[in-house]
Amino acid sequence: MSYPAALALTLVVEVPLYLAALRLAGVRVGRTGWPGVAGAAVVVNLATHPVVWALLMGAGPAYWGRFWIVEAGVWFVETALLWALVRRELVLIALVALVANLASVLAGFLVARLV
Repeated sequence: MSYPAALALTLVVEVPLYLAALRLAGVRVGRTGWPGVAGAAVVVNLATHPVVWALLMGAGPAYWGRFWIVEAGVWFVETALLWALVRRELVLIALVALVANLASVLAGFLVARLV
């Protein structure tokens, strides 16, 4: 899968999940409401996705060992960035980031199997 396709898949999967979960929890970003929440979801992904791609492409036999470390790092960074943007309960933000990232990883595996 190309980088633009992987980024698009990540955004298509994660942004709606972040949006739905955070809106249900009553989270707003500034005065903008849901556009701000969606924007925050895009920002955290644009901050982490290029790093993930760089660290995992060409990993060869070390891919799976590196994969779990990189994904744990992504979860931590996205949680921290999202918390900095929305300033809500850290546990809520961490759970939303975990679910969104698990969903996009699973979607990526599924698409890779089908293509």
